[in-house]
Amino acid sequence: MLQFPRFAPIRVLGAWVLVLSTSTCTEPTPGAMPGAGESASRPNATAPAATLACDADNGGISLPAGFCAIVVADNVGLARHIAVRPNGDIYVALRRNPNGSDNGGILALRDTDGNGKANRVERFGTLGGTGIAWYQGAVYFAADDRVLRYPISGGALVPSSAPVTVVSGLPTAVEHKAKNITFGSSYMYINIASGSNSCQVQNRTLESPGKDPCPELATRAGVWRFDPARTGQKQADGLRFATGLRDMLALAIKPGTGVLYGVQHDRDLLGTNWPQVFTMADDAAVPSEEFVRIRRGEDFGWPYCYHDGLQGKKVLAPEYGGDGQLVGRCSTKQLPLLIFPAHWAPMSMAFYTRQQFPAKYAGGAFVAFHGDLFVATRPRTDDPGYHVVFVPFVNGNPSGGYEVFASGFVGSGTATPTGAEHRATGLAQGPDGSLYITDDKGGRIWRVIYQGLEVKRAPPSHIDEEWAREATGQGLVG
Repeated sequence: MLQFPRFAPIRVLGAWVLVLSTSTCTEPTPGAMPGAGESASRPNATAPAATLACDADNGGISLPAGFCAIVVADNVGLARHIAVRPNGDIYVALRRNPNGSDNGGILALRDTDGNGKANRVERFGTLGGTGIAWYQGAVYFAADDRVLRYPISGGALVPSSAPVTVVSGLPTAVEHKAKNITFGSSYMYINIASGSNSCQVQNRTLESPGKDPCPELATRAGVWRFDPARTGQKQADGLRFATGLRDMLALAIKPGTGVLYGVQHDRDLLGTNWPQVFTMADDAAVPSEEFVRIRRGEDFGWPYCYHDGLQGKKVLAPEYGGDGQLVGRCSTKQLPLLIFPAHWAPMSMAFYTRQQFPAKYAGGAFVAFHGDLFVATRPRTDDPGYHVVFVPFVNGNPSGGYEVFASGFVGSGTATPTGAEHRATGLAQGPDGSLYITDDKGGRIWRVIYQGLEVKRAPPSHIDEEWAREATGQGLVG
């Protein structure tokens, strides 16, 4: 059931660090301009952030001083990635519905009274998926095996016709089925993740060797580029833009540069599958989750290599004869620009280009982490990574380490995938500079704003029953 949140005390997690660098390119800013009729039709009551009253406890999350959050909607289902239209309308890819069915579709949200909360809620489509974007007057939605385009014109919140299929027949076998999409000025980029952990003969099996060469690399474990204006494409119609990337759900173009970046889910089970080489403590510390810059034709090494953050280098995987030290063929693979702790599970990233937040955030990147699936193997002092973090950029280049921006998603539960109350998943920048965060555990959507020292707070409130009836009844369309 969709509802406003019940409020709970703020809970704070710790903060820590790491490092990055980048470059510029030439492709213009992707899909940020309004579509046809967009500038003339602004149905949202978009109030300035400084006038909004944030939730009494930020909807349960902790933020830096001067920031606060409004719960836009709650209990919406497994909310994956999010896109915000230039007029302020919000579109959320649902992996599953609130009732647990796989028929997720797209949630469309609109704030018509200017309080920051969605009071018009509709749903369209039936396929569950992860990737979503607003590009040239349309919502693009990435289900596991296809990308659909829903044109939406004028002041409409939802499409008036069936979608067209941009790409279909994408691989979904075994593991890592979810697809993410991002746009340059002329191209659509899709993460097509690996179908296994490390391309073993027997996937995730004790000491099973790796297939060499790995046959998955022909159609998976990379980023593919397509023409977003075409329809009826298959994977063979696209370009394999880069390879050796195990799973890049966090994928984004840096606006104004055309440079593609991603944060990789790296491999699992070093200690479990290779106990003669690695301890479980090793498994908890390596491999790194890699923040990378992705250029055409580059190879990042999966499944033959992984990045060891303790040694600061890429080393040969044990499936291919590695012993935790040997570099071998990995000497020619692309290195990360920044590393995050092992198994933090990066889910999305968004670059900040507006001016609502303080100047230090301009041009930097936010990254949402799902949290460590293998948290039980970590020392108690380790951070399991249930956060949104910020990576600062200076003069177009990353500067220093990262910092935790939003935490507290675990709530009163435990820092495990099943025990956490919320898990940060999707990120998007709003047209006014707000940062939107989705949650595919509790189904909550936050809008983070900056108000400085005088943060305005709304008192705890009961459910708006009229709004709840609309959201769960007449307001939903299939």
